[in-house]
Amino acid sequence: MAESTVKENRTLEELFQELDGMMRQMEEPGLSLEQSFSLYHRGIELLKSCNDKIDTVEKQIQILEENGECHEF
Repeated sequence: MAESTVKENRTLEELFQELDGMMRQMEEPGLSLEQSFSLYHRGIELLKSCNDKIDTVEKQIQILEENGECHEF
């Protein structure tokens, strides 16, 4: 099964791929309640990591104004 903590050096694409794989696993018949809960818990951790990464990127985006000045938001 997946690690219990999210590695910070993973890309969003890697995190999304893991989430996609987990969703497919959760759709499989015969998955126990415990396995479903474990996958759900891991998915929540991954989503939090994704949100943190997206927030970081948004803070780094710069808008170039017509006069060439850069402003972070």
